[in-house]
Amino acid sequence: MSNFVPGIELSRAFYGEVVAPLVSGVAHSAALVGPGSEVLEFDTARSTDHDWGPRVLLFVAAERVAEVEEKVVAGLPERFGGFPTVFAYHERVRPGVTVTDLHGWLVGRLGFDPRDGVSLLDWLSAPWQRLAEVTGGEVFFDGLGERGLEAARAALRWYPQDVWRYVLACQWQRICQEEPFVGRCGEVGDELGSAVLGARLAREVMRLALLLRRRYPPYGKWLGSALARLPGSAELGESLGAAVAARSWRERQQGLSAAYGRVAALQNRMALAERLDEGVRGFFDRPFEVIGAGRFVAALMASVSDPVIRGLPVTGCVDQLSDSTDLLVAPGRARAVTAAALGLTA
Repeated sequence: MSNFVPGIELSRAFYGEVVAPLVSGVAHSAALVGPGSEVLEFDTARSTDHDWGPRVLLFVAAERVAEVEEKVVAGLPERFGGFPTVFAYHERVRPGVTVTDLHGWLVGRLGFDPRDGVSLLDWLSAPWQRLAEVTGGEVFFDGLGERGLEAARAALRWYPQDVWRYVLACQWQRICQEEPFVGRCGEVGDELGSAVLGARLAREVMRLALLLRRRYPPYGKWLGSALARLPGSAELGESLGAAVAARSWRERQQGLSAAYGRVAALQNRMALAERLDEGVRGFFDRPFEVIGAGRFVAALMASVSDPVIRGLPVTGCVDQLSDSTDLLVAPGRARAVTAAALGLTA
């Protein structure tokens, strides 16, 4: 395991030494994007036990896909960097080079082609994981001109300002809906219920911190790893860790309160909305501490200038509407659910 080479490094070398010579003279883009822990650079030696090897996505004109694929597959060596170049990937044995057209791949991953513009429904129906997969990874070569892969990535680099404020408001709303319940469950002796709610709220704070720092939150397996990579996140991580590890609701509340204050301060520093008091306060006359997340919802929505976005229900993007993996990995379903919930059309 000490000889582990990160997948992105392996694939970069694989393209340069093997794949590029096979497509010399063919207009193409080449990258490691899409699914896979190596795309977001979360892979470790453990990752190599399945769905892992020298991989490259090769984008060519639609009418040349079959021709180029045949040539590339015929020219691949049996192994590269100590790994087979044909291996099981998502339960299918296939070469590590995927040859496809860029438009079809983008529509298949996102439900739309961002090179043609990104609508409000596009932004809100694209899951964070998918946005991270398309904008992450590395482009090894982009030879498709102005409508190449980098153009698509640039279009999705981050939300437009009003969409960003809306998504942040909806993330605060998720905290607002449950923040007093950690104490209320504990008060009636339901420490298990309090712990479950505390963990849910910790997740929402983690996602909020990433969104505030212009990072698309990855799915659950890598959420903590992504937070740990944020500059200045150590204290927030400690507060959330204390909340999740707490054995009593008062300790849990203390950890969450510290975390709320940190993300509130971060939002104030970002100057996205009216500056608000970062301190926690009592929940009416009950002995529970809350940040009063609804204040941040209101401030962010008031800072939105687009009347269409300002008029949306504060329910959010598809990740804030549903936790179903089977929904989030199917662009058609994700788009339909988002459109129905928000009253949007293409």
